[in-house]
Amino acid sequence: MKTRTSQDEMILALAEPLAGPPGYEIVRIRVQGGKRQIVQIMAEKADGTMDVEDCARLSRALSEVFEAADPISGEYTLEVSSPGIDRPLTALPHFARWEGFEAKIELDRLVEGRKRFRGLLAGIEGENVLIDLEGEEETALLPFEWIAEARLILTDALITESLKGRGGEAPVWTEGADTADETDTTDKTNP
Repeated sequence: MKTRTSQDEMILALAEPLAGPPGYEIVRIRVQGGKRQIVQIMAEKADGTMDVEDCARLSRALSEVFEAADPISGEYTLEVSSPGIDRPLTALPHFARWEGFEAKIELDRLVEGRKRFRGLLAGIEGENVLIDLEGEEETALLPFEWIAEARLILTDALITESLKGRGGEAPVWTEGADTADETDTTDKTNP
């Protein structure tokens, strides 16, 4: 789930060795096409934070490696950001860390006639994600390998928890909170 394409995989292979030593985890990589491609890399530190300086530091390190390895043909823009408050969940430990918070999960196959699930995360069991679905008495067990997309749902509880981790208090007005990512955008042109 960190990647979707072989190109994303190639970029992840270049990025992870650079991200690890300073203590960053690559959360997700997406290359978006168009006249000028955009390489989006979401990362965070173990404590869940990723400030502007962290984004810039990782962006500079990645830029040097991308210049040498040339993983993107043509012009592209490199965007390094935090995963944000309503973050994607791309690794099994993410589901345990955010237990008790509301999430949307989409599978790559039908289970009992559906692919999309929404509910409170209830942790993990082995290689499975547990989720309490509205209207269901029993906790659902979803194999992690079947998950195509998963993300937290922006709620007041999630905002409060996110701000606690940053030493702040929940704001009274939260409109637009899902766009509060710190982002470093570096423009790169490859011949």
